[in-house]
Amino acid sequence: MSSYLAQEVHLARRHEEILSQRSELLQQMETYLGDKKTKKTWQTQAADAARKRNAALLNDIEAAEKKLQERVYLLPHPDTVKLETLYWASIKESLPKWEQFLLGRAEVPIGFTKMKTTKPNISYPEEDSQK
Repeated sequence: MSSYLAQEVHLARRHEEILSQRSELLQQMETYLGDKKTKKTWQTQAADAARKRNAALLNDIEAAEKKLQERVYLLPHPDTVKLETLYWASIKESLPKWEQFLLGRAEVPIGFTKMKTTKPNISYPEEDSQK
């Protein structure tokens, strides 16, 4: 009988150990699940923030692209710029020759002929039909 009593005491202790381990494992599992839930919440928030940031960056890039495309249409063609530069260089070069003439102090510079201004002969169909 004493062996049954010793075995009963041993089983009771073992049962207490198992219950203690069970409660410890349950607490660890609750902590793990809580941490996992917190981590998932954090990841969701980080993904939302990244999505918003990416959308803002995409909008900024599209706006910059639109501005650049508008500027391309505003800028003259390189050939036009080249011709304009050559024109102004020619003007600067010939300006001293024309300066006195433009001020009314001299005749047309040598090498340039004075153009005659003629009255244009324009006939209007209405006038012709009335005659």
